Amino acid sequence: MTSPDAGPMRVAVAPDSFKGSLTATEVAVALAAGWSTVRPADELVLLPQADGGEGTVDAVASCHDTGVWRELQGVRGPDGRPTTGRWLLLRDGTAVIELAQMSGLPLMDSPDPGGASTTGLGQVIAAALADGAKALLIGLGGSASTDGGAGALRTLGAKLLDRDGREIPGGGAGLAALASIDVGSLIESPPGGVELLTDTTAVLCGPQGAAHVFGPQKGADPAERDRLDRALATFAACLGTRLPCSPDEPGAGAAGGTGFGLSAWGGRLVPGAARIAELTGLSAEFDRADVVVTGEGQFDATSLSGKLVGSVLERCAETATRSVVVAGRLAVSPPGIGISLSDLAGSSEAALAAPTMWCRVAGAVAAARLTSSL
Repeated sequence: MTSPDAGPMRVAVAPDSFKGSLTATEVAVALAAGWSTVRPADELVLLPQADGGEGTVDAVASCHDTGVWRELQGVRGPDGRPTTGRWLLLRDGTAVIELAQMSGLPLMDSPDPGGASTTGLGQVIAAALADGAKALLIGLGGSASTDGGAGALRTLGAKLLDRDGREIPGGGAGLAALASIDVGSLIESPPGGVELLTDTTAVLCGPQGAAHVFGPQKGADPAERDRLDRALATFAACLGTRLPCSPDEPGAGAAGGTGFGLSAWGGRLVPGAARIAELTGLSAEFDRADVVVTGEGQFDATSLSGKLVGSVLERCAETATRSVVVAGRLAVSPPGIGISLSDLAGSSEAALAAPTMWCRVAGAVAAARLTSSL
């Protein structure tokens, strides 16, 4: 880390995506462009980030230019309509998969928390393994379903049966009829292991479980959340008789309980933000950079509870690295420099109308504020 009095500084630009507006890469490029207009001599290192949800594969791809994109047509989306699945195959044989791309909430025409499934995720996992993947890195986040990953497990060979030995309906609601699970034909997990990237510590069931914590954003009313919670408990009880699993493990409730289902398949739940920081090289920058610029669509109290920006700020505090947070809206004040696009633009609507431009402006303002603070 250089002294600010020595001249040019090293600046790591590591934002999350601004959901529904800009990708993490687009945000990073715009912030860097604005910063350079004020401090052109600074060394800018662009490291777009993600926490296991939207943008996970793209964040990894931005720092692994030897990765090869794979694609699977006709994947079953969360509501049954066909979509396209894709994954990134890294040189070491790791396939990077993002659940949201084939089983995500934005793919739904209308909410169906009880019927949406992770079947498409299972199809992409199976295709990646057939393509030769030796390990899997799966981003869990942005899911439409609350099926505990049952749809994915079924696609991988598990049979979910009712008391008459018939296959139960798909989706979380169908788990209420579950009586037994046959894992005799379940595909083995890859030899290099399965990492499940989570952005939550939610467990599978109960008040802090998948249905109650994430059900509202998927359209589940209180009664349906109760039903889904009971169905997930039934699933956990049945799966626990066949495979080692822990519904109370932090992160088991990620992606509607998919963290639980895939951990029973041999997956290991890991904090997504920290893992992506390691994969993209951001972890090393906390000991090298003079400043880290991060950001997200809205910075609020929850940002400091396991989310990407909170994770970045925590590492900045540990290493005494200056921090800048740029957000569409600042609901609370971050440590270090904080800049709101809505404040710069005059309103949230104005900021959303031209997010790239206002990110460039924010980059310039951030650089100016940093300079004045030195």
